[in-house]
Amino acid sequence: MSNPRRGASIAEVRSRSVLVVLFDGAQPLDVAGPLDVFTTAVNFAGSESTPPYVVRTASLGGGPVRCAGGLHVVPDLDLLDVEDADVVLVPGGPGVEHVDDRLVTWLRERAPGVERVVSVCTGAFLLAQAGLLDGRRATTHWGSCEILASMYPSIEVDPSPIFVRDGPIATSAGVTAGVDLAIALVEEDFGRAVAHEIARLLVVYLRRPGNQAQFSVQLSAQIARSDPLREVQYWAVANLTSDLSIPAMAQRAGLSTRQFSRAFTEQVGVTPGRYVDLVRLEAAQRMLTDTRDGVVGIARRCGYGTAEAMRRAFLRDLDVSPTQYRQTFAKPTVLAPGSS
Repeated sequence: MSNPRRGASIAEVRSRSVLVVLFDGAQPLDVAGPLDVFTTAVNFAGSESTPPYVVRTASLGGGPVRCAGGLHVVPDLDLLDVEDADVVLVPGGPGVEHVDDRLVTWLRERAPGVERVVSVCTGAFLLAQAGLLDGRRATTHWGSCEILASMYPSIEVDPSPIFVRDGPIATSAGVTAGVDLAIALVEEDFGRAVAHEIARLLVVYLRRPGNQAQFSVQLSAQIARSDPLREVQYWAVANLTSDLSIPAMAQRAGLSTRQFSRAFTEQVGVTPGRYVDLVRLEAAQRMLTDTRDGVVGIARRCGYGTAEAMRRAFLRDLDVSPTQYRQTFAKPTVLAPGSS
């Protein structure tokens, strides 16, 4: 018994060819996550005779590959025999350090004519080797961003977003970010309703925007080595409406303003002011998704003072307003009365 189709009608659907490049040492989830998104789309757009995406896998020579962790995958075809594709997806994994030069050459020669070229995690390094990221903004796994930037100075590496779109090239962060990016591409092709149904079926978010941070502040920021600075970090998180100016925090740490600023930046990895900005933003994000409280009240409790100040902070760091953020991430219990 076939599933009912929702979303785009058959007449509106053209099959898009998705090619997943395989190599020894590829990260299995980088492959399987996006692949599941694209193949699941047939349940909600098109039909079995006219699927929204035709997904193929390919390796050099067409032989089996041994992914990271030992999983063996048998590709559909030889990469060198591929004639066309609408989307080329390049996974990451430890194998990116040892790929055959012919794979990079194939990307260099063939990718420029492809509608979309997508990398997951450290797959960005293969796009970089092929010269596809020169002069572009890109991201990769947070632990590899600094290396990518140092190896390829012509690339504007942004370590914060979970994925980045720059023209026909899209790069994403760690493994689950590949799912976010694939869902974003489905939404672009077939609309939010189809993307929403896929996200529901796969039990993932619909959808974290590309500029959603890879990590929360408490995970991404370093914990200060010295007790006074560490206590200030924790105190700031718990007292967002207090005076969190640098002089006030320096006094709490028992240091001069200059000593505090220098030591905090060195040990935490961001300036005191930036740390306060981030913990306030994170607290506001959490309240917007987990409570029914109004924007004005949330702004006050997070130390912004006014809703407009909070709105400016959201636009600056997330490129969305607080209201837009709530609409995207709110749990069902925080929807406004009458919403569905």
